[in-house]
Amino acid sequence: MIKLLVGLGNPGQQYEKTRHNAGFLFLDHLMDSKGGGWSVSQQFQGQVANISVAGMRLDMLKPMTFMNKSGLSVGKMLRYYKLKPEELLVVHDELELPEGVVKMKRDGGHAGHNGLRDIIAHIDTRDFFRLRIGIGRPAMGANVADYVLSKPSAQGFSLLDAAFSLLEGHIESLAAADISMINDRLAR
Repeated sequence: MIKLLVGLGNPGQQYEKTRHNAGFLFLDHLMDSKGGGWSVSQQFQGQVANISVAGMRLDMLKPMTFMNKSGLSVGKMLRYYKLKPEELLVVHDELELPEGVVKMKRDGGHAGHNGLRDIIAHIDTRDFFRLRIGIGRPAMGANVADYVLSKPSAQGFSLLDAAFSLLEGHIESLAAADISMINDRLAR
């Protein structure tokens, strides 16, 4: 069972709606649909909230440490609540998936994603769940950093929003870490 849902992104208005902030965008979508709000936590160096899923509390975290230092915030929250890494689901952008395609997995490397790299370093394991939100790849020869830190097109936003709505409809399966259901129903 997932007890901590972490969305990865960068704080600040200039990053607000960028591809790299797909994790923040999904958690914000959930909070908007549930009518909740975020609280600033100095202790966890992030914004925190919680929702109820099937009668269980699901804590949520948006690290405000910038992407490359996400592990600091995540590690503090895991230790404070005495959570196991397998109770963690990290939502992040994924270049290797087309825009709006969602896949869930457990374990694995960081595949060059600096947010995942820092989390692995801080919690000393790769054994946690990941929800990969497809943002597509930039055109051949384009700068990857510029691409991930830019805003998607209107169609790209529409694809992300549709994926977020589908995920919201399957939040119980997500919280139960039902990888096959999420991948079978949501991978297009």
